[in-house]
Amino acid sequence: MSKQQDKYAALSPFELKDALIQLASSKSGRLMLNAGRGNPNFLATLPRRAFWRLGLFATAEAELSYSYLPHDIGGLPRIEGIEARFDEFLSENHEQPGIAFLARAVSYVRDQLGLSASQFLHEMVEGILGANYPEPPRMQRISEQITREYIVKEMVGGQVSAQDVELFAVEGGTAAMTYLFNSLRNNGLVEVGDKVAIGSPIFTPYIEIPQLEDFQLDTVMVHASPKNRWQYPDSELEKLLDPAVKIFFCVNPSNPASVKIDKQGLAKLADIVRQRPDLIILTDDVYGTFANDFKSLFATCPQNTILVYSFSKYFGATGWRLGVIALHRNNILEQKLATLPASEKKRLNKRYQSLTPDVSALRFLDRVVADSRSVALNHTAGLSTPQQIQMVLFALFSLMDSDNGYKSSVTKIIRRRQAVLYRELGIVQPDNEESVDYYTLLDLEEISRSLYGSAFATWVKSTIDSTQFLFKIAEDTGIVMLPGSGFGTLKPAGRISLANLNEYEYATIGKALKKLLEEYFVIFTKKGKHKPSISSSKVNKRDRSKIDSY
Repeated sequence: MSKQQDKYAALSPFELKDALIQLASSKSGRLMLNAGRGNPNFLATLPRRAFWRLGLFATAEAELSYSYLPHDIGGLPRIEGIEARFDEFLSENHEQPGIAFLARAVSYVRDQLGLSASQFLHEMVEGILGANYPEPPRMQRISEQITREYIVKEMVGGQVSAQDVELFAVEGGTAAMTYLFNSLRNNGLVEVGDKVAIGSPIFTPYIEIPQLEDFQLDTVMVHASPKNRWQYPDSELEKLLDPAVKIFFCVNPSNPASVKIDKQGLAKLADIVRQRPDLIILTDDVYGTFANDFKSLFATCPQNTILVYSFSKYFGATGWRLGVIALHRNNILEQKLATLPASEKKRLNKRYQSLTPDVSALRFLDRVVADSRSVALNHTAGLSTPQQIQMVLFALFSLMDSDNGYKSSVTKIIRRRQAVLYRELGIVQPDNEESVDYYTLLDLEEISRSLYGSAFATWVKSTIDSTQFLFKIAEDTGIVMLPGSGFGTLKPAGRISLANLNEYEYATIGKALKKLLEEYFVIFTKKGKHKPSISSSKVNKRDRSKIDSY
């Protein structure tokens, strides 16, 4: 590896990717394929159409207040008669896309969820106009009721009642994690030097957050095993029995292995929680909606689990910044706050005294809301109301999709892409019933073994630096992958997103990676290590400069 490239070895994968993109784009006339991005290139269109149609109705509602003025001025919408006016709007626009969805949404909210249609419409109309602060700041009332039904359906599978779930609407999963770690620290629930166990592999920033100067937490890695379908061995999970471990932090299904915790793993974690009732579990379940019969740790350990969910990947909405923090009403965080030392309670009384005369009754999730605006600005906290309305429409889109047609479609998209990638790479596609296949990890050693045998795989492992390999792929093929090591994997691997390119592009990636390994195999055989086991017609005879000097 060159000195120029060596300086990137310690970077986060998301910083390294910029250097790889620059190298991959350096040759004119060649297509650069960025397979490192997790941003999907598919999105849900119907709830978006509904959003814009609802916006037109909301604007007309606002104009009713000042209809005597000719200067495009509107006022706050009125709840009186809103259902009748909405029915008239539906009738006048019945042929427009999105209108039928809105009609069904009102019916579903009224008839299936038992909520007031007038109150629902008024909140949606006022919210989409963005004319008021979010009220309550944590999440608008009806928006929370609908969204928690979605969370219970997709994440919990009915094992927890929606009535027992509290939500805080936030600007995506990353904002959720920022807010949570700050509030855990601010409230004395984690302190400098405490241990946090991290389920690996995991989204790289989640490895980095606990180590920041703000927190200075000691990390204990809990490694999933690639030999065991990326499940956590019991021996790894038993690290959580250490009473010094305050938090277990994981992504489920994992990033980048894209595998959900199986029933055995969930049962083991539930057993650990029975032995460690003080253990806090923090789980990011953004990829859970791509799985069939997904069960969050929130379902098996509800009192101990903080659930973070983002709408970004499943609905193709990364730019919307939509997410929630979910807590069970009866959670251990409240218990921990109640048993803090008197000196800590005194400090916290001073911190939150501007919000309530009884700080001891202030729930943890409401403290997270306040902390998100440095407490003093609590009244302006919360996700913008138009964002909450789009979130609600996404949630209703899923709740009303009784045959899971959308889920079936998006999962078929990514699995077709995976199939063509592995077909062109020339190896057998991994078979894992717990996998959601949003990403795939290409293990350089295992691919080399599958293509050319164990001797070549051993040579690759001992000769080729994983970061060097990513730079060579970028330079020679124009393909950008992210290093698996940056996500906590123990073996060199490249992370490829199956969500952001088209099928023919994944075929191109498979062919290019196979060709590059053929060239490595030529070098291997010319060094006298092994006789070629493939026909000369399949090998690129042009011997590049030695790998060691690259």
